[in-house]
Amino acid sequence: MNEAQAGALDALVNAAREIRGRAYAPYSRFRVGAAIVADGEMFAAPNVEVASYPLSVCAERNAVAAAVAAGHRRIDAVAVVGSGERPTPPCGGCRQVLFEFGGPGLTVIAESPGGSRLMWALEDLLPDAFGPSDLELDG
Repeated sequence: MNEAQAGALDALVNAAREIRGRAYAPYSRFRVGAAIVADGEMFAAPNVEVASYPLSVCAERNAVAAAVAAGHRRIDAVAVVGSGERPTPPCGGCRQVLFEFGGPGLTVIAESPGGSRLMWALEDLLPDAFGPSDLELDG
């Protein structure tokens, strides 16, 4: 990775860290911020909990929705900053959404509030993923 790429990833993580402060997590108190890059444009969003837990929305999916609302259909990278002592990767549902818009080679970065960082290709977090090509019908 060259210096420019490393700087871009640092900026992405910083955006996720900043937006984490806007998370609405009164029940779990597990605040998460996510930032994605789509066509060189950055979108950041926090998690939003509601009392009916299944209706809560993860930060990653909120950031994807912001990019889609702006007209983007392809994601280049995602950064996630959670509240745990270790870096928190996206949940299973978010991995599926990220696969839809980023594909198997999507760069996924997770950082803890203390600065510990991990990085993966999405295919390492979601091997043999189900995706749009699996919906192609015969005939």
